[in-house]
Amino acid sequence: MGYKREVNLLAKSRAVKEQLLNEYKEKLSRAKAGVIVCNHGITVEQDTALRKKLREAGIEYKVVKKTLFTFAVRENNLSELEQFFEGPIAVAFSYDDPVKVAKVLKEGAKDLEKLEIRGGFIEGKVISAKEVDALSKLPSREELIAKMLGGLNAPMSGLVYALSGTIRKLVLALDAIAKKQSA
Repeated sequence: MGYKREVNLLAKSRAVKEQLLNEYKEKLSRAKAGVIVCNHGITVEQDTALRKKLREAGIEYKVVKKTLFTFAVRENNLSELEQFFEGPIAVAFSYDDPVKVAKVLKEGAKDLEKLEIRGGFIEGKVISAKEVDALSKLPSREELIAKMLGGLNAPMSGLVYALSGTIRKLVLALDAIAKKQSA
């Protein structure tokens, strides 16, 4: 291989690495939450099924190059994540609901014995695997909104029912008085 060709390949390789590094930094800065998993030992079919579940939930899943990802986490002040970088790793990024990523991956880990949740981050704070587990048990954003709306709706429904009962009694009383007077 000639010298020019080697230099050209190195330049391309460097450009690809810089592009990946910028992509990782952008994902880390944009994500509300992320979970780091070790996917060593799962089959291609299992990985494809997991990716499909994550995609349907609006979660981005990416196998990362650890060296470049290490630079990205350091630049995003998440260097504590490096403790989870042993063996092959993948990261699931959630850009809207931090609970959703933990729920979907925890569900996936039940189905896939070899998928190991290592830890993650929420809004710039590093969390352990135990904290990811606790997060997965919280109600989702949609469930919380439904509960809140139900809580707001209950007093109003009760008021309407109470008022309709009072009005009904008033109408019955007036009707009885009208019948009595006409008789």
